Amino acid sequence: MIVGSGFGGLAAAVRLGARGYRVTVLERLDAPGGRAGVHRQDGFTFDAGPTIVTAPYLFEDLWRLCGREMADDVTLKPIDPFYRLVFDDGETVDCHADPVAMRAEVARICPDDLPGYERFMARSQAICRLGFEKLGHVPFMSLGDMVRQAPDLLRLGGAHSVFGLVSRYIKDPRLRVALSFHPLFVGGSPFDTTAVYCLISHLERRWGVHFAMGGTGALVRGLVGLIEGQGGVLRYRADVGEIVVEDGQARGVRLRSGETIAADIVVSNADAAYTYRHLVPASARKRWTDRKIDAAKYSMSLFVWYFGTRRRYPDVEHHTILLGPRYRGLIDDIFNNKVLAADMSLYLHRPTATDPSLAPPGCDGFYVLSPVPHLDADIDWAVQAEPYRRAIARRLSDTVLPGLEEHVVTSRVTTPQDFQDLYCSVKGAAFSLAPTLLQSAWFRPNNRSEDVKGLYLVGAGAQPGAGLPGVLSSARMLDALVPDPEFACVRA
Repeated sequence: MIVGSGFGGLAAAVRLGARGYRVTVLERLDAPGGRAGVHRQDGFTFDAGPTIVTAPYLFEDLWRLCGREMADDVTLKPIDPFYRLVFDDGETVDCHADPVAMRAEVARICPDDLPGYERFMARSQAICRLGFEKLGHVPFMSLGDMVRQAPDLLRLGGAHSVFGLVSRYIKDPRLRVALSFHPLFVGGSPFDTTAVYCLISHLERRWGVHFAMGGTGALVRGLVGLIEGQGGVLRYRADVGEIVVEDGQARGVRLRSGETIAADIVVSNADAAYTYRHLVPASARKRWTDRKIDAAKYSMSLFVWYFGTRRRYPDVEHHTILLGPRYRGLIDDIFNNKVLAADMSLYLHRPTATDPSLAPPGCDGFYVLSPVPHLDADIDWAVQAEPYRRAIARRLSDTVLPGLEEHVVTSRVTTPQDFQDLYCSVKGAAFSLAPTLLQSAWFRPNNRSEDVKGLYLVGAGAQPGAGLPGVLSSARMLDALVPDPEFACVRA
């Protein structure tokens, strides 16, 4: 039994199905994907959530478990440049796949930083080899597991923040931003996220940044096809209200409709904090108590505006990072002060730069997301959503999308309140628990529940963390943790 059909739940279903489990996936919404769902309106197709595919072999593995090749169902197209960063003064930095082109870009911005950049990339490679390639799919089931790896992680800079480690090698403020913004893709502040996440720079260089033609929804549809081909079942509008626990053992789930479904094991792809706070009875929890969950540090949330235009913007790259006048100050406002700042930094996604079929002829489809505080902030999004959308539109119109407001033909928004209401994200946090040092590895919810036998967790809130590589790796960990089907009902 799998609760939730996000990428973690779908990947877990494929892996368990390949081992002989009869898998049922329960999804509370009316379509698969969770935060990776799809919005379709007025002839436009918008990916609701993740659009950046790195480490594509993690997807390819799932197809091969079913005796198939992913390329038969999904086409991944490499993106170069990965991103274009546009600073408040108009200066740009392109992050390239080609190391030679990237070195040239660094030299153009600040020649004196080129040696430091080379040393940083060497450090990123070393962190990636240990933190992702070696340990990314290894569950930390005890504090001892973490202690054994701690010396190597600390030697590679794990006790620093991402920004702190980058700053040891780079002096130019623009390049510091270009090499340290990645934690925002997994819900963390560059000034607070452990420097283990510096591995992303090498991860992107080694495997590239890709886009699924047809949108990320094409990957969701492909995985659903694999599950159904294995004989698995997906049920929609099946809202789980409780994980049934008897004598410390997960025995199935109870839907809000009152239906009880028995299962030998339960895998939750729901938000990890929500799973423990709302689905597992408090009497069954010793480690993940209400107090511990409430005291945890959560990622920021997102304000996302999906829009289509009646004209195309051919000079806009597939991925653009549009930076405001402040970097540290804005991030402090989002994560620490929890206020909606007047200035903003934006991530603009233009998928029609790569796949024009996602919009009507002659049109462009976009989404723009702005990192914002989670719901602990005193922000009434029912009141603030439209003024904030208009402010974003003005900013885009004044910079990379001239005349935008007169060309918009379709529009919708997602707010932090929607993340809580639609996706059951505690505090409306878009990426679950923040990726701080003390909420990583063993300190993060384990993939095999510490509190309930037969309960397993996958997704952004579980080990190893958010982002598509992390979520897919969380499902991969089940290979080492879940017993074979013939032993699943005889657990000690």
